[in-house]
Amino acid sequence: MRLRRRAHTVRVPGFRFAGVRCGLKTRGPDVALIASDRPAVAAGVFTTNRVTAAPVQVSRRRIEGGVASAVLVNSGNANACTGAGGRRVVEASTGLAARLLGVPAERVLACSTGRIGMPIPPGVLLAGVEKAAAALSPAGFADAAHAIMTTDAFPKTAVRRLRLGGRPVTVAALGKGAGMIAPDMATLLVFVVTDARIGCGAAARALRAAVDASFNVITVDGDMSTNDTVLLLANGAAGGRAPSGPREYARFARAVADVLQEIARLVVADGEGSSKVVEVTVRGARTDADAARVARAVASSTLCKAAFAGGDPNWGRFTCAAGTAGVPVDADRTTVVIGDVTVARRGRPIAGTLPRARRHMQGRHVRIALDLGLGRGVARMLTSDLTTEYVHFNAAYTT
Repeated sequence: MRLRRRAHTVRVPGFRFAGVRCGLKTRGPDVALIASDRPAVAAGVFTTNRVTAAPVQVSRRRIEGGVASAVLVNSGNANACTGAGGRRVVEASTGLAARLLGVPAERVLACSTGRIGMPIPPGVLLAGVEKAAAALSPAGFADAAHAIMTTDAFPKTAVRRLRLGGRPVTVAALGKGAGMIAPDMATLLVFVVTDARIGCGAAARALRAAVDASFNVITVDGDMSTNDTVLLLANGAAGGRAPSGPREYARFARAVADVLQEIARLVVADGEGSSKVVEVTVRGARTDADAARVARAVASSTLCKAAFAGGDPNWGRFTCAAGTAGVPVDADRTTVVIGDVTVARRGRPIAGTLPRARRHMQGRHVRIALDLGLGRGVARMLTSDLTTEYVHFNAAYTT
């Protein structure tokens, strides 16, 4: 059974939000608008897929200026593989949003999510832009979170509050993602908004590090999208000074990382039919990079994900998957722990441990750890199980 979760009700000083319906999806709101009352420092991380959607192409260029005033998002149509016509739709819709908000068009970023390869009906989207601009409200955060959903079972939001530069600061995130989830980046749209005063370089560093520690260490099905985008907008409405030293910057960066890690866990928990969140930890690799490759191999293995679904403590399957990572792995040195139960030590099973390990694997949250016994490298990855519901869900995808 898929989870249900309500969006946070939060206000971020200097930001207004809207989520409205224009008809791009068969039901529910499908256009969101995020607007800053003042120009905001902006940073972004985009898909590494070489096939990119029109809004990614436009937003990647515009964010080079480091300033944004708004983000326009539509769900129900990815506007990907749509050629020059798709780019014209982005230019027209963001241009309309800019005129309605009284800001330069180059400061309006765009994102889309939904079916790939379908032309987006411009008239429908433009009507949605007008409706969203009229609905903008400081209290519209949850509405925007609902409007960006496609196959999501629930909205994904997170909030942190801290003191920065002597002032109270809010860092909030709203995101969407459930399927087509793979590292570098996972298939999703996520927007971090904050009233903190922060410089462009510091914002970009914090966002890049937070993405590496969140969306680049999760996988659901190994597929990467054309539209993946994570944006951070910081409008400085809290006042005060920018972080004046490494400790203050670290507090800001930690808050950004916290909200993105919370969104990442919710993405895996949603997982288009998944029934478990599985944490795979690898220790004892020669390097952290080697550990990351092994963790990804285990987390992405179809056989391992089937074992997660069935609650099968098949530690040999996990060790086998580790050996496919293309880095040094020695089965005779590998120890496997399921939950708190060591089921195999240095490649040999421990008698009587599987019943307890099986009970752990039948829970909603599962922990698998491998110690390769080769060095000090450590890595972690979150994944989901593979269920029949996932197959049925994606055999007839609709929005």
